[in-house]
Amino acid sequence: MQSPSSAPPAALDPRQVLGRLLPIALLVFFVFLTVGIPLPVLPLYVHGQLGYGALAVGAVIGCQSLAALLTRAHAGQLADRSGAGVAVRRGLCLIAAAGGCYLLSLWAASRPPLALALLLIGRALLGAGESLAGTGLLSWGLGRVGLPNAGRVMAWVGIAMYGALALGAPLGMLLQQAWGFAAMALTLLLLPAAALALMATIPPVAPPPGVREPFYRVLGAVWQPGVGLALAAVGFGAIASFVTLYFAQRGWSHASAALTAFGAAYIGARLCFAGLPDQLGGARIALACLAIEAAGQLLLWSADGQAAALAGAALTGLGFSLVFPAFGVEAVKRVAPASRGSALGAYAAFFDLALGLAGPLAGVVALGFGYAAVYLFGALAVLAALPIALRLLFDQRAQASSMALGGTK
Repeated sequence: MQSPSSAPPAALDPRQVLGRLLPIALLVFFVFLTVGIPLPVLPLYVHGQLGYGALAVGAVIGCQSLAALLTRAHAGQLADRSGAGVAVRRGLCLIAAAGGCYLLSLWAASRPPLALALLLIGRALLGAGESLAGTGLLSWGLGRVGLPNAGRVMAWVGIAMYGALALGAPLGMLLQQAWGFAAMALTLLLLPAAALALMATIPPVAPPPGVREPFYRVLGAVWQPGVGLALAAVGFGAIASFVTLYFAQRGWSHASAALTAFGAAYIGARLCFAGLPDQLGGARIALACLAIEAAGQLLLWSADGQAAALAGAALTGLGFSLVFPAFGVEAVKRVAPASRGSALGAYAAFFDLALGLAGPLAGVVALGFGYAAVYLFGALAVLAALPIALRLLFDQRAQASSMALGGTK
């Protein structure tokens, strides 16, 4: 077994960075396949086989996100204290346990209340496992390539995550149609095993030395970029939740093309521009990306035809693509190396919270003002993040000026 290294990586060229991040991205892909595969299957099982209604379906789907949010602090602290690999390993074990609960739920299907309870336990375990593994992998990637490449770490983790979610849904339906609910549950047992085998081939990183700050202090250090991310995520949530209904209301066909346009622009931008937050500064890139995302939301709101709406979805994806790494670069710079895992966990929690709230809030807007107004709401939320990015940019410049003045004395 390779011994973990706590030394910061030497200067790496982009090819070396990519070589070190690809195994981490593959692990992220395995983890988030376990999130995406059950999504289309669970509503069919809860409603069709167990006989419960929409409220129970919503509780089963939402339980995972709530568990992920509530365990982010522990995930970050574990990565800082015991090492990123420990957090990832425990997360994968929890995901496998979720697959076991799914199988037990199927076994208890003749007793729907027990089956539903087991399913909820499994969803909570999956959320906690995703939180531990996801936060640990971000910390592991950062340890492998160093703080100067933090933006690239977050960009590649995001590519793997959204790629897995996009592939997971159709794969889940394929498993359900071919072999039933049990096949999906068994997949959640097998994918963590494959990920654990891959982990053995990746050099570990030791916990960074130094004093670890309490989580509340870490949260206080990263709240500004976290709130900026949360506001920007409203635009993404508006598309994910309501674009299909918006297209149907307007009589436009191919609503799925809007999601494709968003996804293609999002992944394309990350592939082409992943290094910009590291090279130009997170705050500067966040400003540009927020402006682009807001323009996309406004175009969706005012679209008079399908082509304009698709362009708006693509612009939203293009803008939102680098918001997470841009604000994330600013977040990890605000804490000492020994607390960066906690910073990553706290920062990701803002994203979890935003996605949990964006759908219901946009639903209230749609109920009162129609589906088009959802995208005006999204644009206003994204624009509200601009002052935060400006404040971070001013702080960055003030710190640079202070350091320059100090160097001349």
